[in-house]
Amino acid sequence: MVEHHEVPVAGGESIAAVHHEAPSDRWFVCCHGFLSDKSGSHERRCRRAVQEGYNGVRFDFRGCGESDGAFVDQGVSEKIADLEAVVDDVEPSSIVLFGSSFGGKVAFHAATGLDRVEAVVTRAPVTDNRAFDDYRSSVAADGEHRFETGDRIDDRFFEDLDRYPFDDVVSTLDVPVAIFHGAADESVDVDDSIDATRRLETDVLLQTFSAEGHRFSAAAESRLLALTFDWLESIQS
Repeated sequence: MVEHHEVPVAGGESIAAVHHEAPSDRWFVCCHGFLSDKSGSHERRCRRAVQEGYNGVRFDFRGCGESDGAFVDQGVSEKIADLEAVVDDVEPSSIVLFGSSFGGKVAFHAATGLDRVEAVVTRAPVTDNRAFDDYRSSVAADGEHRFETGDRIDDRFFEDLDRYPFDDVVSTLDVPVAIFHGAADESVDVDDSIDATRRLETDVLLQTFSAEGHRFSAAAESRLLALTFDWLESIQS
């Protein structure tokens, strides 16, 4: 069963969320990337989660997809608030957070404040804020950076981003972590994930994919899902 619903958030706005139901109280919650939404690969991930006995949840951050709000008004803080609202809405006893790219950053930082998270899984996560340095320079020069999608960011985004260094995750996160990253990633350097693995003080699985870029091929995505749920089973046994 797949259920579409809206989750209320601050300011009278709402988030569009989709629940892929399974007969359990285990939950697999997906956080999409920066200029992405809940469709496509996240739907496949949620459907696989159901096959593995998890309720799958995917949602659009405010300013993205079918959710309310303007993209320019959303920073890390707002995205964490959106994720927390989704988690509060389903009231799970345990959660696995899956974060893709910038959604990985959101998942990491949100996990430090959520007491029901049992593991964090990420694909090409943003762990070093320098990944946004080109956009930062553009905002410094022009007052904003506008993407091909028409979405834009301004200095508010970077003021908020700088409040979330990865050091905070390193010093606080105490649940197992899995990181999957394409070695040919042109957007988020795989070395950032290698460095994050060294720094994290919890159990970490790092799997690099030699021929994959920032967007995974269908074959790599299938391997990622198989590895993810095998790993989750191993840490729960």
